[in-house]
Amino acid sequence: MERPAWVAESSIETVAEACETSTTTVSRLARTLGFSNYREFRTALWRAASVEIVAGGPTTIGDIDPADSLAEVVAKIGQTEAQAVADTARDLDLDQLGGAVEALAAAHRIDIDGIGASGLVAADLHQKLSRIGLTASAWTEAHAAATSAALLGATDVLVAISHGGETEELLTVVDVARRGGAVVIAVTNVAGSPLTRAADHVLVTAARETTFRSGATVSRIAQLVVVDALFVGVAIRSFDASVDSLRRTRSAVESLRKRR
Repeated sequence: MERPAWVAESSIETVAEACETSTTTVSRLARTLGFSNYREFRTALWRAASVEIVAGGPTTIGDIDPADSLAEVVAKIGQTEAQAVADTARDLDLDQLGGAVEALAAAHRIDIDGIGASGLVAADLHQKLSRIGLTASAWTEAHAAATSAALLGATDVLVAISHGGETEELLTVVDVARRGGAVVIAVTNVAGSPLTRAADHVLVTAARETTFRSGATVSRIAQLVVVDALFVGVAIRSFDASVDSLRRTRSAVESLRKRR
C-alpha cells in the first residue's frame, strides 16, 4: 500500500522476493483480497498509483490528470504503452502461443473477429496473414461474423479478439464456431473471462486501464504485440515461401503508386 506504483510495475516473482515470501503466498493474498489472480491485483494497484506523487515531482506513470501538461500527457502515454508492450511480451504463454501458431499454419480457413476497437486489430492480423498466402477473413460486425462462423469446420480456426473477454456478440460467434468443430484462439486481457473458457488457445495481454480506456488506447497496442507474434510465428514456419510472398505483395503495391 505504501508503494503501489512499484508493485504495479513488478512481476509476482519480484514482489515475492522483496517481501521475502513465495509467489504462492502473493497469489493467495490477491485471491483473499477478492481478485481472481495477481494480474488483476496489479491492475488495481496501477489505478491506485495514478494519484501517487513520486519524490521530486509527479510521476509519469499512471492515469491522465486534467491538470497534466501536454508534455506530461505524452510522457504518460509513452510510458503506459511501452509498459504494456513489455509486460505482454514477458508474460505471454509460449506454450499457448505455439499451439495457436500450429493451428493457424495448418488451417484451411481462418476467421478473425473483433467488435469495436478490437476490429482494428482483427483487420491488422487479416492483412498480415493474407500477405503470406493464408485464407483469412476479418469480421467486425456480429451478424456477418456469425454467418461466416457457421460455415467453419474442424480444419478451420477462429481468432476472437476482446480486451475484456465478455462481449456477448463475440461469445455467441465463438459458440457457433465451436459447434462446427473449429479451433478457437482467444486474444484477451482477462484470464478466466468467458472468452478464455471457450477457447482452445488463450493469449493474454497485459494492458492497464486508464481514464481513456474507453478509447481503447493501451489495449490496442498490447493486442498488436500478440498479433505480430502470431504472424511472425506462422511466417517463419515457411520462411522462404513467406519472404517470397511478402516480396511479391510489396511489389504489387509499389506498382500502384503514382509515378513521378
